Amino acid sequence: MSGEAYRRRLRALLRLAGIRKRDELSVFEMAFVHQSYAKERGGSSNDRMEFLGDSVLGCITAGWLFEQFSDESEGLLTLRKAAIVNDAQLARTARRLRFSELALLGTGMRAAGGSDNTSVLADAFEAFVGALYLSYGLEKARAFVVKYHVEQLDHSADALLDAKTRLQHYAQEHLAATPVYRETSRGTPQRPAFHSRVTVKGKLLGKGHGPSKKTAQQAAAEAALLSLTPASDEGLPRAVGT
Repeated sequence: MSGEAYRRRLRALLRLAGIRKRDELSVFEMAFVHQSYAKERGGSSNDRMEFLGDSVLGCITAGWLFEQFSDESEGLLTLRKAAIVNDAQLARTARRLRFSELALLGTGMRAAGGSDNTSVLADAFEAFVGALYLSYGLEKARAFVVKYHVEQLDHSADALLDAKTRLQHYAQEHLAATPVYRETSRGTPQRPAFHSRVTVKGKLLGKGHGPSKKTAQQAAAEAALLSLTPASDEGLPRAVGT
């Protein structure tokens, strides 16, 4: 995309954010500069802007959830927040808003399909939010995030029913670690039976069993969530089919 076409596309994105006239675009262009591009061309990447945007996004999301789900516990709000700000969801919104057309990538990264890479797109989304905050303040950033990201997601209880996903979000948010699953099979081809154990940082948190590896892991994750979340979180959705 040529320089002027790129700027037109960037201005179109800014109009979605309620910015009608913007001549100086450098802060927003920076939001799309990947490390690979910065290394090839010299200059800075969007890393610092991403760092800022991550915090702004977290603040906006927490505030929205606090207002919208006024009766829910801290534990469930934490799970909801993680489901909103995880890379997969951010990248999904970035694809919908055509961030891939704006991503500035190194030659190798672009050839490898980096413009559709989940991490690249999620980082660019966070950096763009950071640029909005720097240039126009929290309210503009909040309006954009809520309208084009948060309100586009499914916030029903069903959306939180996958126990493995919930456990992963909880473990990353509170324990800075990823759950590890180990399975054994003790059944027969006619009647398969799997047993799963899930650990975090080497500590066994849950066990489960089922007729497939997937259902055994879900059961183990559910058991782990019960051991991790406070007893007051009685409204926490439970996984089904385990």
